[in-house]
Amino acid sequence: MRRPFALLAGVLLVGAFAAPASAADGDGKGDQGFTIKDSRITESSGLAASHLHPGIYWTHNDSDDGPYIYAVDSSTGRTVARVTLSGIGSPRDVEAISIGPDNQIYVGDIGDNLGGKWPYVWIYRLPEPKKLVDQTVRATQYVVKYTDGARNAESLVVDPKTGRAYIIDKNENGGHLYEGPARLSASGTNYFKRVAAVDLWATDAAISPDDRQLAVRGYFGGIYYDWNGGKIKRKGRLNVPLQGQGESVTYSVDGSKLLYGSEGADSSVQAQDAPGGGGTKSPSEGGSSGASSGSGGSAGGSLKIGALAVAVAAAVVFGIRRLLRR
Repeated sequence: MRRPFALLAGVLLVGAFAAPASAADGDGKGDQGFTIKDSRITESSGLAASHLHPGIYWTHNDSDDGPYIYAVDSSTGRTVARVTLSGIGSPRDVEAISIGPDNQIYVGDIGDNLGGKWPYVWIYRLPEPKKLVDQTVRATQYVVKYTDGARNAESLVVDPKTGRAYIIDKNENGGHLYEGPARLSASGTNYFKRVAAVDLWATDAAISPDDRQLAVRGYFGGIYYDWNGGKIKRKGRLNVPLQGQGESVTYSVDGSKLLYGSEGADSSVQAQDAPGGGGTKSPSEGGSSGASSGSGGSAGGSLKIGALAVAVAAAVVFGIRRLLRR
């Protein structure tokens, strides 16, 4: 997705300072992190852990690609299948992917670079393939509108128990959780209504496999909520690793890890313990949102580098914005 110049400056600085993840080199640790090695995947904008194939993560490009999703083996970082979606129109700005009940994959063509240009957006649904080979799968296309007008969004989640779809819009001053109908309809318009505030400039989100938590990430941090069937309650901050352009998040299939992805060629997917998962202590509300010791290297060194990167990036972002406003 196209970014404002000021944001890009800050994000690039963060990428320059960020410490690499120790498990981001396809070393066989799988859910501990990996690097996407497919040269076709240069704008990985969504991430979802496979329900049928342990260690496989589904992703897709942001735009200018086609109706494709990719199955990436987290033990090697290599693509093991490219699935072509048939039965849909031409994708416009694909930003998110989620897996719901009955192993159904939901793809969110919900981006809007101009923040309200498109009067409607789309969600595509297809069954997760049982065999990981290049193939074409027929998908169902759903037309989506918001009850309070068009908007940009990059986060789509599907409740793992009820199958209801939710979208979080992307707003610099904080967005909102939008609830879809109990069942999406392929024959009419599906209206999503605002149900709760989200305190983040959200680039992706995920619901934990046990249906208890909602994790929301942005470029420089994240927040987790009690899910409560969409009646969210803020609980604390996430230890989001510093990435050049952080675009995606998913829970591992067992819910113990949160995996964070970014755009770019050979982009890394970095893992952190999920709140309450992996036998670790949950992050507190006042905790750091930068890299923790779980991301590899010296914890103290990573935190210092992260703090410096965020400070410099923030100064650049807000300084340039002030200049542009003059």
